[in-house]
Amino acid sequence: MDAGLGASFRPPGAPPGTSYGEYIYPGIITMVLLFTAIFSTISVIEDRRSGFLQGVLVAPVPRGSIVLGQALGVTTLALVQGILFLLLAPLAGIPVSATAMVGGVVVMFLVAFGLTSLGLIFAWRLDSTQGFHAIMNLILLPMWVLSGAFFPLTGVPGWLGWIMWVNPLTYGMAALRRCLYLGSPAAAGPVPGLTPALAVTIGFGILAFVAATDVARRKSA
Repeated sequence: MDAGLGASFRPPGAPPGTSYGEYIYPGIITMVLLFTAIFSTISVIEDRRSGFLQGVLVAPVPRGSIVLGQALGVTTLALVQGILFLLLAPLAGIPVSATAMVGGVVVMFLVAFGLTSLGLIFAWRLDSTQGFHAIMNLILLPMWVLSGAFFPLTGVPGWLGWIMWVNPLTYGMAALRRCLYLGSPAAAGPVPGLTPALAVTIGFGILAFVAATDVARRKSA
């Protein structure tokens, strides 16, 4: 990657010597979490078509418990894949300490849970995989592109900067960068601080889960 775009791109505000590969690597980890959430939650639509979901819904189990089980299952799958990529971070020039690893895993769990819950909101509403993929292209992928994963918040037009600031995934990305650079906070670049980033990420996950549970309760089958 450095042999390609790295020669012509350096994140504004980043310390000298920060390569594009080092900058975008946390974004790649987030992309892994995002795509796992997308392609795993689509199973809700397939389960409805096969009749499996109807069998689950007639069981004496609260809808919230069903949604929580789905969310945690997909989150666990996404987290395992994210950890595998996190272990490879030193190859991108990011020295990950044990503390940074633990913090990164916690943030990845929160991000994956929020994205999975968001995917479940649409999966419970829709009856076709085509419609789900349309939503993915319209909402979820732009969320990743405009989260600071691909390019930083600094230097963008004002209107685009506002979109990035209200994007909840921006704060998940910021929290992941802050955790990976716990030993040298300046190396994380001009991103929101760890505390507000974690607060927004946790709040987004809770709101998305509550909304997914509400949709599941309203959906008959």
